[in-house]
Amino acid sequence: MRIRMKHLWVSLAAVTSSFAMAGAQATDWDMPTPYGDSNFHTVNIRQFAEDVKASTDGELNITVHSSGSLIKHPEIKNSVRRGLVPMGELIMSRLANEDPLFEVDSVPYLASNYDEAWKLWQASKDILAKRLEGQRLKLLFAVPWPPQGIYTKFPVETGEELQGVKMRAYNKSSEHLAELLGAIPTQVEVPDIPTAFGTGRVDAMITSPSTGANTRAWDYLTNFNHAQLWLPKNMVIVNARAFAKLPENVQAAVEEAAAEAEKRGWEASKEETDAKIAIMRENGIDIAEPSDALEKRLKAVGETMTAEWLERAGPDGQALLDAYRKQ
Repeated sequence: MRIRMKHLWVSLAAVTSSFAMAGAQATDWDMPTPYGDSNFHTVNIRQFAEDVKASTDGELNITVHSSGSLIKHPEIKNSVRRGLVPMGELIMSRLANEDPLFEVDSVPYLASNYDEAWKLWQASKDILAKRLEGQRLKLLFAVPWPPQGIYTKFPVETGEELQGVKMRAYNKSSEHLAELLGAIPTQVEVPDIPTAFGTGRVDAMITSPSTGANTRAWDYLTNFNHAQLWLPKNMVIVNARAFAKLPENVQAAVEEAAAEAEKRGWEASKEETDAKIAIMRENGIDIAEPSDALEKRLKAVGETMTAEWLERAGPDGQALLDAYRKQ
């Protein structure tokens, strides 16, 4: 009898161990991102993935697919929403056509330095998270690009020089800014920038020092005006159902790693600005600050675009702007 009871306890222990192992079985997630491995956003996200793996003892493994290799940038958000992939990264202002609130960080001179950009993020992230929740998406964190400037093959002193120039754009705001300056906007993704300049598809662009240095801007243009128009953010989102299926301890680990990634990413962005401007200067790019005439012209365009954005965004946009300005 004692032998049978001993065998029974051994069997129960084996079954219990089996269930415990099944409960701790690793979950593997694929995560598409738009930018290359050397981009500071990608570096930060890879660290986020490593942090999640370490803090969950391998219960959640996130494989980062950079440079649009798994899913192209324009399709990342909908792919996460539909559950084709559980999470992904995209530039927030890509969603401006479906909701103007996602464009708030790309209104010229509304927030043109890191302190202002952080305050704007604090005023906007809750309402943006709720917008995403309505699409079965969860916002994890967001990190800004360095301030956007103007790249050309010639000096820009007043803005009149941009009349009729084919200008690379990447979101609704950069398109409209180009139009208001008399330029001709053309959508071009980051990996295609050198080719677009080389083939004459574009002759100017609005983007960050990071993108300029990473795409070797000195090979296809000569001038960068550090206009600091806005600081657009990339955001990391996760499919809400996929997140809900994770054990509570894993969910907590993901959110903790996300908070660290956001903090780390903002600091990396600040460092990126100075480092990449220095690299461009070392490689022969003429770095300039806006003249009084150019700054006046750009700020006038910014006022126009702010008024237009408020008209599109309605009461929610006004409430967001009021909350930002009260800080």
